[in-house]
Amino acid sequence: MKILIIGGHGTIGTKVAAHFSQENEVLIAGRTTGDFLVDIKDSSSISKMFEQAGLFDAIICIAGEAKWDNFDDLTEDDFHIGLNSKLMGQVNLVGIGQKFLAPQGSITLSTGILADDPVAMTTSAAMVNGAIHSFVQAVALEIENGVRVNAVSSGMVEDAYEKYKDYFPGHNPIPMKKVINGYVRSVNGKGHGEVIRIYN
Repeated sequence: MKILIIGGHGTIGTKVAAHFSQENEVLIAGRTTGDFLVDIKDSSSISKMFEQAGLFDAIICIAGEAKWDNFDDLTEDDFHIGLNSKLMGQVNLVGIGQKFLAPQGSITLSTGILADDPVAMTTSAAMVNGAIHSFVQAVALEIENGVRVNAVSSGMVEDAYEKYKDYFPGHNPIPMKKVINGYVRSVNGKGHGEVIRIYN
């Protein structure tokens, strides 16, 4: 397969890209580095990327940001960081990317445990993750051409444990192999409209 991974140089993306590269043609898109440059906050940037990249069998997004802060300190602009990037960025990837997928292709989005099990300072991120879960289930009812759409929702991954452990007291770090398998299930399986939760 020909697979596009947006965010393929990040903590999770690097491992996912390495796995799929073993048996597939993998191209990486990122904001500053990669085979293609893209700012997912900008729908015209997404369109330009796909026009340059051509057709794919699978699209994986492991990108998008949201502001972490105390709720009383979050401004409307702070909320819009997550709304414009992680939420609408991924929504637009589906809307635009479906036109650059081979029949029966797949799109995999990324969220996280905060949608179901939030911790302090994550009101914005939790809200956005939950919205993506609802979006995936709803868009699956309408998207055409046999295209499948899923989301992978992981707990705190082991490779980021030291950096984020103070935010997630008592949470068990998720082995990277389990996280990779979530993306394999979405791309190679037959699931559609699924939120693939990897929390243990």
